[in-house]
Amino acid sequence: MHPKLSPGAALLLTLPPLLWAGNAVLGRLLSPLVSPLTLNFLRWSIAFILLLPLAGAVLRPGHLPRSAWRRFSLLGLLSVGSYNALLYLALDTSTPLNVTLVGSSTPVWMLLIGRLFFRVPVSPRQLLGALLSISGVLLVMCRGQLELLAQLRPVAGDLYMLMAAAAWAYYSWMLAHPTTEPPAIRSDWSAFLLAQVTFGLFWSGLFAGGEWALGKGHVQWGWPMAAALLFVAVGPGLIAFRAWGAGVAWAGPAAAGFFANLTPLFTALLSSAFLGQVPQFYHLLAFLLIMGGIVVSSRR
Repeated sequence: MHPKLSPGAALLLTLPPLLWAGNAVLGRLLSPLVSPLTLNFLRWSIAFILLLPLAGAVLRPGHLPRSAWRRFSLLGLLSVGSYNALLYLALDTSTPLNVTLVGSSTPVWMLLIGRLFFRVPVSPRQLLGALLSISGVLLVMCRGQLELLAQLRPVAGDLYMLMAAAAWAYYSWMLAHPTTEPPAIRSDWSAFLLAQVTFGLFWSGLFAGGEWALGKGHVQWGWPMAAALLFVAVGPGLIAFRAWGAGVAWAGPAAAGFFANLTPLFTALLSSAFLGQVPQFYHLLAFLLIMGGIVVSSRR
């Protein structure tokens, strides 16, 4: 039976991009209150505590075989430790809209990493789609001034987000090639996420510790900070993960991929409402190029 994009599945797949957009906007708002690597560590520490009642059994001795530790350590590094940390670092020097648009280059990284590390061939149609998407990302990085492409000087946030997109692409390929995790853990979203978060907390804690050792760590505690931390842990973390997994299972990964790229659109709306950052024409053109690239590369 083929997956069907029903209204329920569409609603499930629309919720995560909206929450991810909120995460980007809130991450920018929080930058004066907390340093990025510390924010990442605090966010996932709360998520870890909330997941314990749901899947604490996965941490019992012998429940997660030692053969899976190396794999979950890498999964935790790429997702909890790297992707989210690089996202918050990017928001220090770039706008939420630019960050999410550059992050839409993930399908291009998927093709490149799949070819280099997993020996998956790339079709001419996929190459054309990748070129369209790269054009959109370059348009964002030069802020719509095409004549400046020759002397392009991207801000640090753009480079951090490119690294984040590459990390997420490799992480996605690893998910598509399960090896050592037991089927019982893989089929339970909370256990699978808790196993990743547990190893990811080691990496994010290590990076946050380095941030403080370099004198760049800071936290300004208060109710706004506490409420924001709870939101980014529960909303973009747990709820988005669960809704995305259920939506993909319902509608299939091909249809779900298009919904992921609603994130820049929602980010533009939220940035305009909460940050006063009005989207420019080049943002719309970049969004159309990136979406066009994905449509072209995914058609059969």
